[in-house]
Amino acid sequence: MAGSAGTPGTPRVLRAMNDRAALDLLLEHGPLSRTRIGKLTGLSKPTASQLLARLEAAGLVRVTGTSEGRPGPGAQLYAVDPAVAHVAALDVTPGRILAAVSDITGKTVGLHELPTPGRRTPRSPAPEDSAAPGRSGRSSPVVRQVTDALDGAVKAAGLPLSAVHRVVIGTPGAFDPNTGRLRYASHLPGWHSPTLLDELAAALPMPVEYENDVNLVALAEQRLGAAKGHDDFVLLWNQDGLGAALVLGGRLHRGWTGGAGEVGFLPVPGAPLVRQVTRVNSGGYQELAGSQALPRLARELGIEDVPTGPHAEAAAALLGRAADHPTGPHRALLTTYATRLATGLAALVSVLDPELVVLSGTSLTAGGEPLRTLLQAELEELAASRPRLALGGVPEHPVLRGALESALATTRDEVFDTSR
Repeated sequence: MAGSAGTPGTPRVLRAMNDRAALDLLLEHGPLSRTRIGKLTGLSKPTASQLLARLEAAGLVRVTGTSEGRPGPGAQLYAVDPAVAHVAALDVTPGRILAAVSDITGKTVGLHELPTPGRRTPRSPAPEDSAAPGRSGRSSPVVRQVTDALDGAVKAAGLPLSAVHRVVIGTPGAFDPNTGRLRYASHLPGWHSPTLLDELAAALPMPVEYENDVNLVALAEQRLGAAKGHDDFVLLWNQDGLGAALVLGGRLHRGWTGGAGEVGFLPVPGAPLVRQVTRVNSGGYQELAGSQALPRLARELGIEDVPTGPHAEAAAALLGRAADHPTGPHRALLTTYATRLATGLAALVSVLDPELVVLSGTSLTAGGEPLRTLLQAELEELAASRPRLALGGVPEHPVLRGALESALATTRDEVFDTSR
């Protein structure tokens, strides 16, 4: 008896698999001829031609030109039609929301930054249970901020809001899957209402997903950066806060409450024991190796002209200067900081035994290769496991890029499915 349309091995399913393989190749390589697609997929020329005709009729690909010096239909170059679908992403911090819109190829076509009031420093107390839900019939300030940021990015892209198929929002902390409330991010004012996710779902006309910001950086690195091709790695992030993302067996490990990777709360040697960590939004590892520790450490080592201002900016400036001139007190700054970072990182790698550790966030990447080398040496002395350390390969807006990649993965599965 012939199998149904959804049974593996049937002609419809095989065609759909070939279609998706061709679309992925076009996304990876850019415009390709039917001959090239046939070679890369292993399909015959007639089958490749039928495939492209099918995709063109479905509106998924279009002819973009011809191969140089080659006449005839065989020289036509095909590419994924970027207008097939669009996705959006938001990177939320206490001081601003950065929003972007991408076409289906991954190209960013709209970007908008919305400053947000009520900025607190990452260590300022702000009890998570103090936020009240929005009043009935009125959108909360957070909902208005999200919709305004998204509207700005969509307008910058020259698109209607209806063109956006999905949005992924990246925030510090994580929304507890058991309660729907944001945890581990008391410094993000207004985001702790128990009704917030329902309010946002009601206010936005497309599906909305939420993810921890550091997890999104790990996704960006796995798709596009230093962790490409790796299924087991840890991403250590240090910018406004110290955190980690854990990828095990190719999948993000989020934990029972979404708090896996909140390493800033780790008790570590060399730092006072911090209690009530969620109230102060800090812990031993954050106090020892977070961005706020760098200016104080620099002064203790006799470095002059220590930058002032936001912790992350000051830390990046100090580490960049030290990496450019790694001598005297600047060398001591790099060495001492590497030891502090290794103190907490050793606990992670001892438990997880990852193949790779990716260093990301401006308070790590500004130290460049000099800091990476020192940290690698320290880690090899403090942990039995010896993963390779690599600097992050997605330097520009990595949280936003990871959110776009997350939105694109799901949307491509939907719009590229030709088996229906």
